[in-house]
Amino acid sequence: MKRLMFSSLFLSAVCLTAVGCGQSSTEPNTSADANSAAESAAEPTAAASEIIMTSEPAGAKEVIAARESSKDEEEVVVVGRIGGSENPWIDGRAAFSIVDNSLKACSDIPGDGCEKPWDYCCETDKLPGATALVKVVDADGTLIKEDARKLLNLKELQTVVVKGKAKRDDSGNLTVFANQVFVRK
Repeated sequence: MKRLMFSSLFLSAVCLTAVGCGQSSTEPNTSADANSAAESAAEPTAAASEIIMTSEPAGAKEVIAARESSKDEEEVVVVGRIGGSENPWIDGRAAFSIVDNSLKACSDIPGDGCEKPWDYCCETDKLPGATALVKVVDADGTLIKEDARKLLNLKELQTVVVKGKAKRDDSGNLTVFANQVFVRK
């Protein structure tokens, strides 16, 4: 009898472990899971601590000015708000788009109830010349393969100052290969 009871308990423990390991991210977190997730989001990873600046660098140009004056491979400091589309992020990569601060997000317009104000849908005619792509790179210049939201604890409409190398394409678009990021409060 004891052997049967022990076997049943052991089997139950194995099943519970297997079920627990197979939980999907869509299931609600327990309070302990939520607390550990909040703590890990607040603490930058080792990679992030090398990228996040504690003070804002001088000489930042707004996105429009940087698009007009930056030369290919030139060191630049650019400031803008995260947004410019419904999804300004490149999933699974430390990359996102920023918009010139002169443009108004929908949330900046009194009475506008836009569900995704970071898409700047009220400024679509101005967006093409007022956005830049930011790719956060490591010391070797390689794009970091971790979502910027998680790596740098970023969200839509935050104002960031990025420092790195400019890359221009034939259409005049600007990409900043940023090795440092400052987040304005």
